[in-house]
Amino acid sequence: MNYAILLSGGKGTRIGSDIPKQYISTGGQMMISYSLKTLIESNMIDAVYIVAEDEWREKISEDIKNADEIDLDKIKGFVAPGSTRQMSIVNGMKEIINAACDVSDNDTILIHDAARPFLSEALLNDCYKALSGHEGVMPVLRMKDTVYESKDGKTVSGLLKREEIFAGQAPELFLLSRYHKANMDLIPEKILAVNGASEPAILAGMDIAMIPGDEGNFKVTTDADLARFREITEA
Repeated sequence: MNYAILLSGGKGTRIGSDIPKQYISTGGQMMISYSLKTLIESNMIDAVYIVAEDEWREKISEDIKNADEIDLDKIKGFVAPGSTRQMSIVNGMKEIINAACDVSDNDTILIHDAARPFLSEALLNDCYKALSGHEGVMPVLRMKDTVYESKDGKTVSGLLKREEIFAGQAPELFLLSRYHKANMDLIPEKILAVNGASEPAILAGMDIAMIPGDEGNFKVTTDADLARFREITEA
């Protein structure tokens, strides 16, 4: 089974909005519905779990129903957000494992952010193709600018090798059993310091393949990102 977790529990504090950014409506639907639709329509994904606060769950369901005809049966449930992004992922995996009862070594978990609305079917397919022979896959973008190191955040300490620096994107794909164990090994305290979904896998020594990311698969983080999202969806 190929499972997916869509993370939608964030507050979006860097956006000047009265509601979390992933629930802003533009182009006829909420931001979350764009990536959710792609996940549901993917032939590679069997089941989708959504991490979201209770107050938004009915709104999400109603909004996606208004989209083109899609298989809503793929949405298997909602999950309570954790204290951090990574704990939300852990909560999602717990729900999946409890529902599945028996998880095989071949089962996978794909993790995506609702704040990355322009997930493409092509990128999804590339992730699953690249998983063969590895334990995980992460799309990355090469750095275009010169990258510097600063010990104090005020002055330059050194120059990093741009060709060795990559920016990670979601979605990230892992073998479920192996990735779940990697996270459990960090509980209760170490997991709270995790910043990216691939970090527990890397700490556990999992083999994570890198594939070319997608410039269009940007994360809506700032007001400028939101303006870009609106410009694309309202065109």
